[in-house]
Amino acid sequence: MKTRLRFLNPQATRVRPHEDVGGHAVQASFWACVRGDYRRHGSRVFNAGFMALFIYRFGRWADERRMPLSRIATRRAYGLIHVIISTLHRVWIPSEATLGEGFHIIHVEGSISIHPAVVIGKRCGIMHNVTIGTNMTAGAPKIGDDVFIGVNSCILGDIRIGDRVRIGANTAVTTDVPSDSIVVGSPAKIYPRLGPFLRERSLDDA
Repeated sequence: MKTRLRFLNPQATRVRPHEDVGGHAVQASFWACVRGDYRRHGSRVFNAGFMALFIYRFGRWADERRMPLSRIATRRAYGLIHVIISTLHRVWIPSEATLGEGFHIIHVEGSISIHPAVVIGKRCGIMHNVTIGTNMTAGAPKIGDDVFIGVNSCILGDIRIGDRVRIGANTAVTTDVPSDSIVVGSPAKIYPRLGPFLRERSLDDA
């Protein structure tokens, strides 16, 4: 049971709590995440994906401030910058969301919206015009590791997406998806382990 539900609690990139008086451990963790995002998004400061993730990291970092005045000041700064950057680039990633390490915004030619309660595992790649959120009821998606989400896709509701899932373009996902699957269409059709596609290829080769 634990193995099957492993992907429901992916390790988040939330900065660690203070580990020394000077807060050096927190600072190192925050900047390590930022450096990884920078390299992943073409080593360009003004890349829209990098800027959106930098604001997200800053908001997470602000939540960890122990001093009330420091926390209030940094949260207000985060709120102001978040509104400006999100409106400019149309990428809404609230600091309450949980993103695993290696999160990659591949294209930002359109909007991206992620609900605060969403949990995303490691090494998720996301295209533009994607919505991940609720479906008019309580609960948001929990997404496993090594998942790719194609352009114009929606993942909605209190559902679980397994590890190594590929969600195709123009796909609406509202049900659980097992690991090692490909999902295409609206409403979504699930093909475990790419079986139908492999069979079609074999017939074409014959």
